[in-house]
Amino acid sequence: MSYSLTDIFGVLPELILVVTAITAILVDVASKGKDSSATMLVTAVGFIVSGIAAISGVGTIGVLMNGAVFQDGFTTAFRAIFCLIGFLTAIFSPAYLHFRNIRLGEYYPLLTMSVLGMMVMVGAANLLLFFIGLETMSISLYILVSLNRTNSKSIEAGMKYLVMGAFSSAFMLYGIALMFAVVGSINYNDITNYFLADPTLGPLTIAAVALLLTGFSFKIAVVPFQFWSVDVYEGAPATVTAFMSTGPKAAAFVVFIRVFGIALHPVASHWTLLLSWIAILTMVFGNVAALRQTNIKRMLAYSSIAHAGYLLVGIVAGNHAAFAATGYYLAAYALMNLGAFAAVIIVNQRHGTDGSYRFDALKGLGFAHPLLGISLTIFMLSLIGLPPTAGFLGKLYVFSAAIETGHIVLAVAGLLNSIIATYYYLRVIVLMYMAKPEGDTTIPRPLPYAITLIVLSVLILLIGVFPEPVISLMIAVAP
Repeated sequence: MSYSLTDIFGVLPELILVVTAITAILVDVASKGKDSSATMLVTAVGFIVSGIAAISGVGTIGVLMNGAVFQDGFTTAFRAIFCLIGFLTAIFSPAYLHFRNIRLGEYYPLLTMSVLGMMVMVGAANLLLFFIGLETMSISLYILVSLNRTNSKSIEAGMKYLVMGAFSSAFMLYGIALMFAVVGSINYNDITNYFLADPTLGPLTIAAVALLLTGFSFKIAVVPFQFWSVDVYEGAPATVTAFMSTGPKAAAFVVFIRVFGIALHPVASHWTLLLSWIAILTMVFGNVAALRQTNIKRMLAYSSIAHAGYLLVGIVAGNHAAFAATGYYLAAYALMNLGAFAAVIIVNQRHGTDGSYRFDALKGLGFAHPLLGISLTIFMLSLIGLPPTAGFLGKLYVFSAAIETGHIVLAVAGLLNSIIATYYYLRVIVLMYMAKPEGDTTIPRPLPYAITLIVLSVLILLIGVFPEPVISLMIAVAP
């Protein structure tokens, strides 16, 4: 196969991240691991340059690399979102990792390669390239999760994630192989055309779809394959948990849209009901389990499961408006969840706490630390889905799309679950402003965290009050 300059420039954001990861490794070797600031700077600059390269491709539509890579607005938008997530994670990681005495040398290259895998996933035009991107992302995450070698929970989380990830990858790969056996191609467009011509499902096709759905269910942590996620989220370094719950989840949902929402749409009647029940059970399980938590990190982990259920509503709705709404929701969720974890990380460094992430650590912090209190309040309100935050409009758009396509029960279930979730999110705000602080309220406030909290809070309010640019963009670029 031969590739033109157009092909090379089309994957420039990914190539920049490859160069960034290699450069970060070389810089760390040159400094003998004694100065991580240069490695962090290289990584942050790499994400900025890669994001700019991604945005420069806006308006270009087509396929690259002999039909293997999408060059469309949806890919461009999420490339930019992943670079923003990677950049913010990179700049607020050093303070936490130093606090936990975690070596930084391998952290930044692994973070960069994980974002690279996410970009490959969303740009893939066939199942095999998607799988390569998935494994690039996953292998990097397996190591990041277990990076705190002195913490038994981190090692345990890494092993659980590795084992469960291997199982889910096997399901996915078997599904891809069977789909190739049925269709004779793994290209998304070929799969769509095949089922448009013959929408009947034989035993082999049913097995292929079931295996693919199982693999995706593991990756996005929905019922009944969510059991690994909470322990992994709790045991992983908090910055890694913040990253995992945003970027990789968004990448998996984008591919879910491309595979089930588009490629397998001609046979949607065969899997829509099943996915509806999975969405409802996921919402209920995530919210009910979150109600019982005394650990903020575990609460946010169960919350992440519930939000996966809300996002599935958009997949079930299955039209262009629903996919645009899901894209908006994914962008909003990435911002508010990353912000929530950034704030919680700061709180947990109070008095050098032991990593328990207890709710009691929040008492009285709203008045003692106004920036932290206001930011965390905005993140919680957005996770609930209250105006004028981006989370409100994300849920509104997704549930409206479900109603318009006749999935009223699903929309009502989402609304009722959002009401249930209000309790445990408001609990955070109540503790910050209506409970007496316990002891000294001094908290270290590194500048990168302050910048992250301000940027994310402003973005959540901006796209909540002025949603037209973002939703118009998603409507224009959604498949």
